Amino acid sequence: MIKHLLARVASAFLALVPVSAVGQAPESVMVLEAWSGKVLVASNATLKRPVASLTKIATGAIVVDWANATQTDLGTAMLTVPDSITQIGGPNPMRLQPGDRISLRDALYSALLGSDNLAAQALADHIGRDFLSRRGGSGDPVAAFVGEMNKLARALGMSSTRYVNPHGLELPGPQGFSTAADVARISVYAMRRNAFSFIVRQKDRKVKVIGATGNRSYTVKTTNELVGQEGILGVKTGTTTAAGPCVSVCMERDPLVRKKPDGSKGVTPRRIIAVVLNNPDRFGRARGLISQGWAIYDPWLASGAPVQDPKRELIKVEDPR
Repeated sequence: MIKHLLARVASAFLALVPVSAVGQAPESVMVLEAWSGKVLVASNATLKRPVASLTKIATGAIVVDWANATQTDLGTAMLTVPDSITQIGGPNPMRLQPGDRISLRDALYSALLGSDNLAAQALADHIGRDFLSRRGGSGDPVAAFVGEMNKLARALGMSSTRYVNPHGLELPGPQGFSTAADVARISVYAMRRNAFSFIVRQKDRKVKVIGATGNRSYTVKTTNELVGQEGILGVKTGTTTAAGPCVSVCMERDPLVRKKPDGSKGVTPRRIIAVVLNNPDRFGRARGLISQGWAIYDPWLASGAPVQDPKRELIKVEDPR
């Protein structure tokens, strides 16, 4: 009896600790229909764990929200690459150097399509400085930006998420974490932003960097192998040793048009988000989960979309802005 009790206590404790502290855990998945919030498939969906570059979904959402709020044109506004990129390490596909200049839109392309950590850091530095300036404060601009990421997470009900940087790398110090359910929430939110969804559905994009020796051009290619397939709109991949291979995918079908009892027509938009954390065949798994999701959603909708327990059956993502 005592053994069983201790095992249950240990299990409950481990479920509350980010996986980076206790070792690699099995995969986590969450599949939901984005507009209704109907949960279609879930497994280990509330387990806290590293999510690697899926962090950049929140980064991109904050950038797009800031641009909308400040009426900033992402295509013409330029940022200057900060010294802090030298602290990141890892791939540098655009050969960014402190002092280089790049448009915010091109930095977003590199961060969201190519999963460029340095571009994400540069965006956070640039927009974080604006946050500090508008508040009349001072301090670390990247920390200010990450603070906005966490505010958005709390507003969306992502109670099991902590962001510690804008790129998702596991660096020395406090570690970030999230869950498949929370990644699904931020994916739903971000994909409702036209600028964000336009970027992540591209297979590739040419970007330009203005450096001390002149202009440099690069073609950024998406890391999401499913982009380009029918109905796939993005969203983002991520991989680190602690997180394993991860992906969040969005697929949309044409809206369903049905006649109402009064003779008028009702239109039901249909969009599935599938999140896979820590699966070496993340793309195949996501593809299968999307098919499984539609096979559950279609008859559910046809039967009148019944809901008995909203807290268990629905994840509603309201716009807090």
